[in-house]
Amino acid sequence: MSSSNQFALLKERRFAPFFWTQFLGAGNDNVFKFSFTVLATYAAADWGGLDPQSAGAVIGGIFILPFVFFSATAGQMADKLEKSALMRFVKNFEIAVMMLTGSGFWLQQPAFLYAGVFLMGLHSTLFGPVKYAYLPQHLRDEEITGGNGLVEMGTFVAILLGTMGGGLLVHVPGHGPKLVAAACLVIAIAGRAAVAFVPHSPANAPDLQINWNPFSETWRNLSIARESRTVFLSMLGISWLWFFGSIFLTSFAGFAKTVLGGDETVVTLLLAVFSFGIGLGSVLCERLSGRKVEIGLVPFGSIGMSLFAVDLFFASHARAPAALAPLGEFLGTAGNWRVLADLFLLALFGGLYSVPLYALIQTRCQPSHRARIIAANNILNALFMVVASVMAAALLHFGATLPQLFLVTALLNALVAIYIYTLVPEFLMRFIIWLLVHSIYRLRAHGVDHIPENGPCVLICNHVSFVDALIIAAACPRPIRFVMDHQIFKLPVLSFVFRQGRAIPIAPARENPKLLERAYDTVAEALAAGEVVGLFPEGRITDSGEMYPFKPGIARIVERSPVPVVPMALRGLWGSFFSRKDGPAMSKPFRRGLFNRIELAIAAPVPAAEAVPTRLQQSVAELRGDMR
Repeated sequence: MSSSNQFALLKERRFAPFFWTQFLGAGNDNVFKFSFTVLATYAAADWGGLDPQSAGAVIGGIFILPFVFFSATAGQMADKLEKSALMRFVKNFEIAVMMLTGSGFWLQQPAFLYAGVFLMGLHSTLFGPVKYAYLPQHLRDEEITGGNGLVEMGTFVAILLGTMGGGLLVHVPGHGPKLVAAACLVIAIAGRAAVAFVPHSPANAPDLQINWNPFSETWRNLSIARESRTVFLSMLGISWLWFFGSIFLTSFAGFAKTVLGGDETVVTLLLAVFSFGIGLGSVLCERLSGRKVEIGLVPFGSIGMSLFAVDLFFASHARAPAALAPLGEFLGTAGNWRVLADLFLLALFGGLYSVPLYALIQTRCQPSHRARIIAANNILNALFMVVASVMAAALLHFGATLPQLFLVTALLNALVAIYIYTLVPEFLMRFIIWLLVHSIYRLRAHGVDHIPENGPCVLICNHVSFVDALIIAAACPRPIRFVMDHQIFKLPVLSFVFRQGRAIPIAPARENPKLLERAYDTVAEALAAGEVVGLFPEGRITDSGEMYPFKPGIARIVERSPVPVVPMALRGLWGSFFSRKDGPAMSKPFRRGLFNRIELAIAAPVPAAEAVPTRLQQSVAELRGDMR
């Protein structure tokens, strides 16, 4: 049974132990790394001797190196082995690493701590593929976005708590590093206790022969991922987010000290604001996506990331701090609230950007290769973060300030987004659809579960406006090949959406008999391939608000391809800007303003043998009722 909302998953064994295992691991990472970063930044002479501005970038670079060399092997292990056993092994390894780093804190040996950074990176390398392969194995399709959102939210709440905890502990006079060592070991043991309750999760490819060559295996996994253009470019999109995010996360200590003039408590505040923002954005994805994988949120997220990163530059580039201010004094300066707002909002949009991409990869790649593709993605993430570290270090070395680094990152983000959305217009198409049903309209769908989860079917609906297909596409969990009048298919802007949605243009026999026959052939091919075809049997948009008689085309379709027919009815669109009420559509200002409430009612499928036009029209008319 699927959960009523994403937070209900926290009560279920199939999700909760895994969530807390991930939560504690992420928290431990950040208690350790942030404490060490603070020591290396504010007490560099005693803890490594690095330049304070670049200490965070160096530690971050060491942490991600294992992703480059061991991700390919980790992905194979996650596909070949039972997942709960592999998770237990990883948590045992974490305890051993924390014993090593504890020695480094107690004995003030930076070499032990740098080794611990590398080994905790290895810990995350091993856990990453099994983490993302576990979710689709235990969650239903409608839970994937919510589950990923919870994991992302939990990860960044753990970052927040780990950061705050590490910051508080490391500053305890005389005992800070030792307290950090003890806390890290306790958290690792708690993570091992949580993973003991993770349910049995069978291997997806138990007969897999492990290729121990990381380079050839990585190339093979990338080749598999490239079989789906959308999956591969989604992987690049995620890797770019890690590039973008790592620039900020590894710079906060130096940014707080040299630009904002804040002490160590201000560093903790910046990380807390950033973590809260990305966590909130992650859990908002389920609500904004309608409990499905909604990649239309990805362009929305990238726009916000760039806008607020640019504003962060303008809010901070002219600063000239005279001394390090404590937290209370920092918050008493009005301009600092703008900096905090920018960090929060760019992080929130980062959450909206990342969750749909992870969910898309999990649902569209082959289950037998899922962990290996995630591992290949982790390698790309690592490479992008290494490049980010090199770029940041180079720009800072040649005199750039941290605000200027943020500005460069924001502009690069805009260029990368434009490039990816040009290569995969599906993102922009879904973005346009998402905007339509979240700005002009407020859509409520009834009976979505009547649409078959798999296999071919035909959706039929009354035709009220020029955006009927977009609204149905927004509500349907499966991609739809719409059959539509060739004149509507050519409309500016909408034609882009229809083409990217692989709509099927059709024309009356008297206008273009060849196009008509080609349309019927394409419909038959789509249904034979197991796709969903959408049809408006009236053949035209109503100009009276009433339904026109259904044409016989639907009967011809199901006679050739005997598949179920799902009746649907749009309610509330008559009189909207895109309808023909009181004259041509789209010729007058918005008649009813924004956020109009509309509905889509969906009935149970009708068997092909009973799908005659008169019965189907009656079903649609009953669904519509008196609400036009």
